[in-house]
Amino acid sequence: MQTERVPPPEERDVPVGAAALAKGLYLLEVIGEHPTPPRFKDLQAATKLAKGTLARLLNTLLLFRLIRHEDSDNTYRLGHRLFELAHRVWESFDLRGAAAPMLERLAEESRETAALCAVDGGEVLYIDQRSRGGAFGFRIEAGRRAPLHCTAGGKALLAFSTPHERRVLLDRIALERHAPDTIVDEEALLADLALARARGYAVSQEEHVAGVSSAAAPIFDHTGRAIAAIGIFGPTARLANDRLHTTGRDLMAAARQISGNVGAVPANSIAPPAPAHRNGESDAECVLPWGAHLAEGPVWSVAEQRLYWVDILAPSVHRFDPVTRVNEEVRLPRLVSAVMERRGGGLVALTQEGLESFDFASGRLAPLVDPEADLPDNRFNDGKCDRQGRLWAGTMSLDAAKPTGSLYRIDGDLSWRRTDEGFRVANGLDWSPDGKTFYFTDSAPGRIYAYDFDVAAGTIARRRVFAEIDPGQGRPDGLAVDSEGFVWCALWDGWCVRRYAPDGRPEREIRLPVPRPTSVTFGGPGLTTLFITTARIRLPSRVLADAPFSGGLFAAPAPAPGLAGTGFAG
Repeated sequence: MQTERVPPPEERDVPVGAAALAKGLYLLEVIGEHPTPPRFKDLQAATKLAKGTLARLLNTLLLFRLIRHEDSDNTYRLGHRLFELAHRVWESFDLRGAAAPMLERLAEESRETAALCAVDGGEVLYIDQRSRGGAFGFRIEAGRRAPLHCTAGGKALLAFSTPHERRVLLDRIALERHAPDTIVDEEALLADLALARARGYAVSQEEHVAGVSSAAAPIFDHTGRAIAAIGIFGPTARLANDRLHTTGRDLMAAARQISGNVGAVPANSIAPPAPAHRNGESDAECVLPWGAHLAEGPVWSVAEQRLYWVDILAPSVHRFDPVTRVNEEVRLPRLVSAVMERRGGGLVALTQEGLESFDFASGRLAPLVDPEADLPDNRFNDGKCDRQGRLWAGTMSLDAAKPTGSLYRIDGDLSWRRTDEGFRVANGLDWSPDGKTFYFTDSAPGRIYAYDFDVAAGTIARRRVFAEIDPGQGRPDGLAVDSEGFVWCALWDGWCVRRYAPDGRPEREIRLPVPRPTSVTFGGPGLTTLFITTARIRLPSRVLADAPFSGGLFAAPAPAPGLAGTGFAG
């Protein structure tokens, strides 16, 4: 969720006499990489260019239609001329040529087989490959075909196809094979594809060839369409689960570089460098070095004196005892983003299928209600109950690519209401101690919003920005409010948790040895311990080597106790 820093002209080897051109191209890059459409003042801050120089450059770029100005919000965006030029680039795009250097590097570094594939006639067609797996490796010949549904490359391409394209491909597989049971469990496959879309890569563990596992990531064109996939294939003995997912993250970076070679601008997921405090210093203890893909949704059970949390992409629900440090895990068949206690006993879970009842002992899920049954490419993210037992939860697209997310209120009788919409990464939420202010995060623009909250009616009004985080400092993720009314927020890619005063001023930080904290909650005796979940999703191996506790559970003493949670009234 973090964009790469664009180096200014003075940090590049610019030929003599080309300084003005370099500044214009630099400005174009800054506009394209900015997390939200920038205003003039944003470009001044980002480029450090003089006001007059910036104005002249913008006017020239506008003249050549390389950028456009939106009068409605006074922002600058990339122009349609770039789209026209991109079409010409892709018309002459040599996919094999662009991918060849990356295949060589991946094969050399992994000492396995790296391959490039695309969809052809309802199957995976391998276009090119490089092998360094040795006598006991797995080889793939160019021109070979394989099924879509059980190979990593095929699943990556299925996951990132449109719902209509996906349906056509799945129907075609069954028709051409003359075997409706070719896909043994389509529901399980669709759940797997949802996980692949959320992760950014797909895995296959001996699903196609016994003893062989693989990971693959999609390669996108300039329109955002997945046109191919790049993967690593090898013996399961060498590509065990942990290495497979680390490989998946490295493949995402490789796919982005291939797309970048021909002008595409895919989403970046590279974590920023560790801050100065990272050299062995941390204000929190790693109480559970679990290595979760995307740990989230921590909730403290006062009755059990245990911490429940989820790994969205495992997918799994966990119950942690901070005294014995024993962690229990229940694997689930589909994506899960949060769990909450029920006032009448038991749990509910937010999953790919909406709100479901959940029994931790058996792992059984039972559907309750799904406000977005008509949006298969959306999922629930964070959720929490207000003090009247109403459940509030936000949704987002599986790949966080579009602002299709909404905020919902689900009542105890399972009726629901959409209370706000237009979010890209709906995230952390909580209430002030008096219940009159509701806080809610959209991570994509880096904003924590505050609303007026009507306790009796359960309605929100007057949305305003409570805090806005500079992209260079991370992205706001999960949050919790303490008994003094201060808002604690995990900063994804910020290496810390930040505490905000009720007026929105940053008050203090808890430094962490990992880049991606995801959420916080209060627990322990007197609710005086702040528990922090973290993630390792999309972190390449070189970053994980420097932050090995990524995906672990952390704890730190809180300066003020938290507020007791309330269960779902349903």
